[in-house]
Amino acid sequence: MWADTLLSLERGHLIRLALWAGACALSGTSLLAWFMVRRTTAPLLRHFAIQTAAWGAVNLAIAAWAWRDLAFRDFAGTQRLLNVLWLNTGLDAGYAAVGVTLALTAWRWGQRPGGIGAGLAVVVQGIALALLDLRLIAAIGPLQ
Repeated sequence: MWADTLLSLERGHLIRLALWAGACALSGTSLLAWFMVRRTTAPLLRHFAIQTAAWGAVNLAIAAWAWRDLAFRDFAGTQRLLNVLWLNTGLDAGYAAVGVTLALTAWRWGQRPGGIGAGLAVVVQGIALALLDLRLIAAIGPLQ
């Protein structure tokens, strides 16, 4: 794979990550604002919105930081990128598993809607981030 092609793929990945993160930050914050204006208490949705907004803000910061470091990569740099992507994919799967555990625990021990909402939001984030990382891994393909 050519260095300029890989750079283009990385840019596309970071743009998709930033779009996902921005949508999460905006939707989570908007939902929280709506609850405040309406003075509504919906713990499941409130905690879902808090997690979504927080994950969005953190991922926006990560995308901005990574954008600064974009550069052409040689073979070793490409291999390091793939290693990081595979590590991130494993972590993303772990986030989703933690979210499932949180939601099930909140349901099992007291049916606490706040914990269920937070857990579901973490599951959504973990799956979405894993899919974004896997898309870039597939685009890069096997190194030969």
